[in-house]
Amino acid sequence: MEDVRTAPTIFGEVLFDEFGDHAVLGGAPFNVAWHLRGLGQPARLVSRMGEDDYGRRIREAMARWDLDDAGLQRDTEHPTGRVRVELAAGEPTYEIVTGVAWDAINAEAAVAAVGHPGLLYHGTLAAREGRSRAALEALRARADGIFVDVNLRPPWWERHRMAALLDGARWIKLNGDELAELTGADDAAAAETLRQRHGATGVLVTRGGEGAELFTESGVERAVAAPVAHFEDAVGAGDALAAVFLLGELAGWEAGMRLRRGVELASAVCGLRGAVSDDPDFYEPFRKQWLP
Repeated sequence: MEDVRTAPTIFGEVLFDEFGDHAVLGGAPFNVAWHLRGLGQPARLVSRMGEDDYGRRIREAMARWDLDDAGLQRDTEHPTGRVRVELAAGEPTYEIVTGVAWDAINAEAAVAAVGHPGLLYHGTLAAREGRSRAALEALRARADGIFVDVNLRPPWWERHRMAALLDGARWIKLNGDELAELTGADDAAAAETLRQRHGATGVLVTRGGEGAELFTESGVERAVAAPVAHFEDAVGAGDALAAVFLLGELAGWEAGMRLRRGVELASAVCGLRGAVSDDPDFYEPFRKQWLP
């Protein structure tokens, strides 16, 4: 799949979610890069993995999907990232393991791998440790535009650092609970306050099964989630929305179209078991409909 558009840079964690007897490859930045490639858009993932079995599985998965691994650093001192997931009465709890490879992304290697980042996507979790934070800052300083995907996972965020990450962002994505945590309210006025506070072009607020809202200086646009015939789970739905929004930024779609199409793919992802699909046919209808 060839594409002449500049590949966006996707920065952050690649990890395995461990569910007792099995482990699933993921991490929001990895999912975003995977969706973009599925939609025919090359993406440059910048992350770090250990020289272990999980690291081998990451490399093999990226090779099968033709996902650029030039920015995927190898670490002989730290293991590949893991999240331990436990279910109690059907409700998941998460333990994000510390001291892992994606906490130690090297700034010099990151810049060397991507050169000019172009459009940069990053979450906020990967900025929890100093080395990866320095790498992120180096890429942010060189980026043409920044999309920040907020993830307020206690104890891995601090208010002053979060404000610094949001400053200078073109687009900010978060859910209603996160909006309330950062502004004290979850409404249109709060979203506009956040947008103006950080000088963003738009604030994208996800609403789960209700869809999403986009707040810009022109007002608010809303997209309703499409019905899902066979709902599996909502894992990765927000990552799908982010991926399509980035694709639309590169393709020049107007903001409302990005929102509607993003919610469309997010709804389809809810019919998957897990955050992404390794079947190109899953993405084919969207590629045909959206891309020339």
